[in-house]
Amino acid sequence: MFENLQDRLGSILNGLTGRGALSEADVSAALREVRRALLEADVALDVVRSFTDRVREKAVGAEILKSIKPGQMVVKIVHDELIEMLGGEGVGIDLHAPAPVVVMMVGLQGSGKTTTSAKIAHRLSTREKKKVLMASLDTRRPAAQEQLRQLGAQANIDTLPIISGQSPTDIAARAVQAAKLGGHDVVILDTAGRTHIDEPLMVEMADIKKRSNPHEILLVADSLTGQDAVNLARSFDERVGITGLVLTRMDGDGRGGAALSMRAVTGKPIKLIGVGEKMSELEEFHPRRIADRILGMGDIVSLVERAAENIDAEKAAAMAAKMAKGKFDLDDLADQLRQMQKMGGMGGIMGMMPGMAGMKDKMAAAGLDDKLFGRQIAIIQSMTKAERTNPDLLKHSRKKRIAAGSGTDAAAINKLLKMHRQMADMMKMMGGKGKGGMMKQMMGGLAGKMGLGGGMGGMGGGMPDLSNIDRRQLEALQKQAEAAGLGKPGGGMPGLSGMPGGLSGLGGAKLPGLGGGFPGLPGLPKKK
Repeated sequence: MFENLQDRLGSILNGLTGRGALSEADVSAALREVRRALLEADVALDVVRSFTDRVREKAVGAEILKSIKPGQMVVKIVHDELIEMLGGEGVGIDLHAPAPVVVMMVGLQGSGKTTTSAKIAHRLSTREKKKVLMASLDTRRPAAQEQLRQLGAQANIDTLPIISGQSPTDIAARAVQAAKLGGHDVVILDTAGRTHIDEPLMVEMADIKKRSNPHEILLVADSLTGQDAVNLARSFDERVGITGLVLTRMDGDGRGGAALSMRAVTGKPIKLIGVGEKMSELEEFHPRRIADRILGMGDIVSLVERAAENIDAEKAAAMAAKMAKGKFDLDDLADQLRQMQKMGGMGGIMGMMPGMAGMKDKMAAAGLDDKLFGRQIAIIQSMTKAERTNPDLLKHSRKKRIAAGSGTDAAAINKLLKMHRQMADMMKMMGGKGKGGMMKQMMGGLAGKMGLGGGMGGMGGGMPDLSNIDRRQLEALQKQAEAAGLGKPGGGMPGLSGMPGGLSGLGGAKLPGLGGGFPGLPGLPKKK
């Protein structure tokens, strides 16, 4: 969502960091460009004006102009003010109330209330082990109640039995009573919406609030609607009183202005963001992480959390054992490609790695898109078990059969085999016995810089056991990474730049520093 803004701010700030000294005129010129970039991203005018005024006030001090690296200081000020604009610290759903905690979902029709209700219920039941009851109060939209019932069945969440003819306020009262009798921790009320704000809608919301006494009132807004979403939030807050916001479709190609304006205009925290269609694709909103992504500094913590959710611990441990012996066949390569797809594809991973945000465009230009992974997996699946284990068997006649089976050609198969050879060679280096192997040295050095201990499964390296890291340690990880030089724009990932071959085996130009793929990391929790 923030790609255009990221590119604009990146080029503006890189122009500042490249200079030895900055004058007030340099800072003013840069801030004019920042102002223009934010306005083009559909950020509210008042928010932009306040943001640039605060940055200018801090950036034009004599103390900063005389500093060794004034450009980097300006980047830090912009970064800090972005975090402040987005709300400072992340705020989650507040469940500190007597059970059952009532969460009321409000918003316009089509904003994704019903799906988001199910996603929140799924998140609370899987992550926080809460017993959740969902109830649909939407008696206007055809099959709205049935939709929530089906989503509940899909996610294994209890839903309130449907009784036709009941009013929304009666359903709300029945839901709270049923949650008390059923021993539920949380009850989520999915209210009706309209295509636009009108008086009957607001009266209905006020009546439901009075009858159910919700602890949280979450406004669900479509982030692609831009400033309309900000006006919507203000109207709902004035009439109903919201406690937080949930932004949907944050994976879309909108300009991101709503997300950047919402907190500053309404004063209400953005608690959750929808980043995809799947039930698990709902994330907490962390201002620091979003600011890091916008300024191209990566987001290590979110990448670690995504890995912990998607990487199978048993497969990762088996992979580590094979790597220790220097073995890496085509089945292992297919597993790596599937894991990368689950974690958001190459573009999603690169956007979260420090200093790598600008690499996405280069990769796209080189033809390295996520569709390529699907073709590579199709080629591997068209091989026999013996061919996957021993790629040396693949002569001309076999390649011809595999090409026909996978809908590709011999050239694509040769590129895949070349990539496999490069990765297999690298695995041998990583699992080598000299001084504990390259992987042990690289991971140990990286973990040492971050001040992290722990072992790396069967390999004995320095990568921490991610399943035992609590949330405070995860939050500290980002700061430790920045201190180690991982969070600076253009800083790259130490230890990755020396890997042989780049990704040339995938086709297109070589991309040094990405040679290793993303081997599975042992020590991660099992998938739920």
